[in-house]
Amino acid sequence: MTEQRTLLTAEEFFRLYSSKDGDFELVKGEVVEMAPPGWDHGETAANIASALRTFARRHNLGRVVVETGFRLTSQPDTVRGHDVAFVRRERVPVGGMRGFFSGAPDLAVEVVSPSDTASDMEQKVQEYLRNGTQRVWVVYPDSRRIEVYSPDGTSRGYREDTAIQDEELLPGFSLELREIFN
Repeated sequence: MTEQRTLLTAEEFFRLYSSKDGDFELVKGEVVEMAPPGWDHGETAANIASALRTFARRHNLGRVVVETGFRLTSQPDTVRGHDVAFVRRERVPVGGMRGFFSGAPDLAVEVVSPSDTASDMEQKVQEYLRNGTQRVWVVYPDSRRIEVYSPDGTSRGYREDTAIQDEELLPGFSLELREIFN
């Protein structure tokens, strides 16, 4: 006999796991527990979030959030918690919201941890892009670089001595990578 698993919805996942300690995501209805990130990971994510948030607020472009759940798919539900995410102003719910954002962020930032495999990262990048994310930044603290992926299948690499820019998504934004990795 095969064992039948009960898949959770995003609402059930939120109710059962939002108050638990630890990092969890919902992937095709199944809960995935992840190790908490290390210091370099957290500091890098905070530096990126701070720069993006300051810029987005100053130019009224949208909202920047950290470790926030986004419901990417339904039936079965997938909820991913990006390290940093940006949502354009016109997509931010008026009056705020409770629970997970319904849909993908415009920008998803994933800071690679030692426990992340290349195939895990590739799967996440493709999942984000397939479900409406316009850019995915995969940040490699150890090698001090960022790879930026777009829905058209292209990618562009940035090294520590360059600045990351995206005139389409964040007009006027420029961030020196050395500021992220310090």
